[in-house]
Amino acid sequence: MIPRYTRKIMADIWSDKNKYDIWFKIEAYALEAMAADGLCTKQDIENVWNKSDYQNGFDIARIDEIERETKHDVIAFLTHVSERVGESARFLHQGMTSSDVLDTCLALQLKQAGQILLDDLDRVLEALKRRAFETKNLVCIGRSHGIHAEPTTFGLKFASFYAEFARNKHRLEAAIKDVATCAISGAVGTFANIDPKVQSYVANKLGLEEEPISSQVIPRDRHAVFFNTLGVIASSIERLAIEVRHLQRTEVLEAEESFTKGQKGSSAMPHKKNPILSENITGLARIVRGYCMPAMENVALWHERDISHSSVERMIAPDATVTLDFALNRMVGLIDGLVIHFDNVEKNLNKLGGIFYSQRVLLHLTRKGLSREDSYALVQKNSMRVWNEGKHLLDCLLEDADVTKYLNEQELSNLFRLEYHIKNVDYIFDKVFKG
Repeated sequence: MIPRYTRKIMADIWSDKNKYDIWFKIEAYALEAMAADGLCTKQDIENVWNKSDYQNGFDIARIDEIERETKHDVIAFLTHVSERVGESARFLHQGMTSSDVLDTCLALQLKQAGQILLDDLDRVLEALKRRAFETKNLVCIGRSHGIHAEPTTFGLKFASFYAEFARNKHRLEAAIKDVATCAISGAVGTFANIDPKVQSYVANKLGLEEEPISSQVIPRDRHAVFFNTLGVIASSIERLAIEVRHLQRTEVLEAEESFTKGQKGSSAMPHKKNPILSENITGLARIVRGYCMPAMENVALWHERDISHSSVERMIAPDATVTLDFALNRMVGLIDGLVIHFDNVEKNLNKLGGIFYSQRVLLHLTRKGLSREDSYALVQKNSMRVWNEGKHLLDCLLEDADVTKYLNEQELSNLFRLEYHIKNVDYIFDKVFKG
C-alpha cells in the first residue's frame, strides 16, 4: 500500500488497530462461549472486556516490543492483553491455536474489504447505466481488430460494460460468502481441546460462517477464489480503460477524459491532453492480477498446516483490496467525466463511404439466387474500391453490372439505411437493464 493509491476507508481495515481489535474480540467471544461450561466466572469475562481497554486500542509499540523477543505475533498480543487484564487473562486462548485467531481475523477483514468493493461496484454500475441511457441511440462505428466493422451505439458500449460489472458484482458476492468463514478448532483442527460450540458462538458474533473442516488452517482454495475474483474485476476495469484510451487517440477522438482547468498534459508539450486516468487504471489492474498466482500457490500447504502462505497474505490481502478499491473509484470519475465528441463520432461513422453495409448487400445477393461465394467476391471487389479509391460503396455497386443484374438501384439504396443496424437496441437494453 502506498498513499498515492490508497483510500483511508480501505486502509483502515488493514491497520494494526483493526487487526488487534478483531483478535481481541475472537479471544473474548471464545472465552464467553467457554464460560458456559464453567471455565471462568462472569467477573473474569467482565475483567477481560473492561480492563483490556480495547475500545481505545492496544499499545502497538508494546506489542512490537514483546514480539521482538518472542518472535510470535499472537503470543506478543496475548502477553500485552495479560499485562492489562491481569489474573483473568489466564483463561484466554484455552484450547486455541494461533491459526484460529489469524485465519478468522483475515476472513473478517476480507469480508469488510469486500463490502467496500461491492459499494464501489455499485457506483461503477450507476455511472455506466447513466451514460448508457444518455447515449443509447448515439450511433458510432463498431470496430473488430481495430478496423471499421458495422455500426453500434455508444449506449451499447456502456451497456456491455454494465453487464460485465454486474456479473463481477455477483462473483464478488459469492467469493465473499465463500471466504468469510470462522475456524476455532485448535491444533490440527480436531476440536480436541476446545468444544465445537465455541466456533459456532464466535462465528455468530462476528457475522461469519463456520468452517466445516479447517485442519488447523482454513483451506486456501477459498482465498484463491477471492483473489482471482479481484483479478477478474481488474481485467474488466482494464478493458474499459483501454476502450477509452483507443477512443481518445487523436486520429479517433470520439471520446476523451475530462481535462480540468489548470491541468497539464506534458512537461514538454503544452498542447497535450493525455488519457492519464485510464492509463493509470490499466497499470493498477496489472498489479491486482499479479496477486492471483501467489493466492493459487497458497492452496498447497504441508499436511495440516505450514506458514508459507502467511507472508504472502500479509502482502497481497491489503495491497490487492486497496489497489482495486482505488482503481474502481477512479473509474467512476472517469466514466462520469468522459467527454463525447459527437461530431467526430459522426465523421468516423461516415469515413469509409458506407462500407459497413457490405454484409447486408452480401446477404441480399444470396437471397436473389447468387451463391454465397460469388456474392462475397462481388461485394469484396467493390469494397476494395472504397478502400483504394475513396468512393462510396453504393456508387461502386451501382456501377457494377454483375451486381445490378440482381439488385436494382432502389433495392440497393434501401440496403443503405442506418436504422437497420440499431433496430434491436431496445431489445438489448431490456435484456441488460431489466433481465
